[in-house]
Amino acid sequence: MILEGILPFARLLIQKTVSDKNYFVDATAGNGHDTLFLANLAGSDGHVFAFDVQHRAIENTTVRLQNAGIADRASLFHAGHEHAQTLIPESYHGKLNAAIFNLGCLPKGDKSIITKPDTTIDAVHQLFQMIKPGGLIVLVIYLGHDGGADERDAVVQYAASLDQQTAHVMQYGFINQMNTPPLIVAIEKR
Repeated sequence: MILEGILPFARLLIQKTVSDKNYFVDATAGNGHDTLFLANLAGSDGHVFAFDVQHRAIENTTVRLQNAGIADRASLFHAGHEHAQTLIPESYHGKLNAAIFNLGCLPKGDKSIITKPDTTIDAVHQLFQMIKPGGLIVLVIYLGHDGGADERDAVVQYAASLDQQTAHVMQYGFINQMNTPPLIVAIEKR
């Protein structure tokens, strides 16, 4: 297939933000796959800040980073992503390359714990202020759970309302696949 799948495309976009100093945010750590990806991109001089409300997600991410031998490249917060502005040290504000969100629920976790439109939009707003010009926020939106469509609609509406003088916003997704395929909303700071 020539077209990139959702997760490979999300990672491709984030790779385009790599510079001499690399600071990233995994707004939904989950099982740690994106945190590990970002920690590898950050390199030994960079850093990743990862958030999750579920203790199990923080444990899974910790183990994944430890197994890779790069746990020192990440700060993990057992907190919602809406606390990014207060938990990420101020010295990193305005220097973040990119942030990624996987909206929905923890794979193989408690399906009753899901991301919510209000806290997600709050976090996106905060992180947009904290990323550097040319930085990127990538939201991978999963729809196959209760509340998924509501969050998609709220996030898309919020992103579409951003002033084009300050942000480029795009949407990427497959429209002919069954079972409510995920989509991406990407916001680039101008």
